[in-house]
Amino acid sequence: MFRFDSPLFLLLLFVPALILFIKLRKKGKSHIKVSSLKGLGSFPQSFAARLSKFFPFLKIMSLVLLIIALARPQWGDKKIHVATQGVNIILALDLSESMRALDFKKDNKIVTRLEAVKSVVQDFIMRREGDRIGMVVFGSHAFTQLPLTRDYNTISFILDRLKIGAAGPSTAIGDAIGISLKRLEDIKSKSNIIILLTDGKSNSGELSWQDATKIAVQRKVKIYTIGVGTKGEAPFLVDGMFGKRYVYRKVDVDLDALKTIAGQTSGSFFKAGDLKSLEQIYKMINNLEKTKVDVEKWVEYKELYKGVLSAGLLIFLLYIILTNTRFLRIP
Repeated sequence: MFRFDSPLFLLLLFVPALILFIKLRKKGKSHIKVSSLKGLGSFPQSFAARLSKFFPFLKIMSLVLLIIALARPQWGDKKIHVATQGVNIILALDLSESMRALDFKKDNKIVTRLEAVKSVVQDFIMRREGDRIGMVVFGSHAFTQLPLTRDYNTISFILDRLKIGAAGPSTAIGDAIGISLKRLEDIKSKSNIIILLTDGKSNSGELSWQDATKIAVQRKVKIYTIGVGTKGEAPFLVDGMFGKRYVYRKVDVDLDALKTIAGQTSGSFFKAGDLKSLEQIYKMINNLEKTKVDVEKWVEYKELYKGVLSAGLLIFLLYIILTNTRFLRIP
């Protein structure tokens, strides 16, 4: 966050602007008419002679920098202090191989399901304020990618670097819920939710989704479930004998399981077949899960005027030295 602490001093910038305007108006004008050497050809000028023409502008530049220094430019970092507890949110994201399916479009380009999810979740994170957000990823196994935190920039950084297959090729929905519940125990809150996104059917892991759901009900954790992808077969880009080619594979999404999980935990089930519907789903969840939070904001500013002032003085000193030595003018 950039600002000027004393912006009124910037009004003085009209002075160097006026000086520059006068100099440009006078440029090329003679006060005394003399005989012209036009037609005799032009004499080549040395580099020093050409450079000396810009010296008057050094004074103007130094003056501009000194005025900006008077206005005290500052750069600050926004800080947020939360006096009361907000919502604890765990984002449980599927990284199984089926997330490679190319049935989503983003900016008129075909992208994988994971790339589409990343952009939407990124926007969801930045809409929250005062809530703790954690991230659990799952495939054949589930593990914590990021514990509960209010550092939204770090969450976005981690999200952007998620890779398909990092947790194995299969889908362990039960383990994903179990790990998410474990993370919600780390920091107590009146409201705890899990947003579970998957495009597959639970076929791996140590904990069944039924048992994991029962635990969530006991702990009063609300689970929103999102099934992504189009119905039937989806295109995948694979390596073949003659290079990359598209093949169509059927991806089964267990919609009944997702509906049951959401229904038993007082959450909601959503089906996202394209990017637009996915965006609407996360916006809806964002509006549903609002908690009044005592948020106090302030900004810690760092003074930048010292560097600007030093640059202005250095340029002015350079002008004085050069105009009194190598570029000395004799009237």
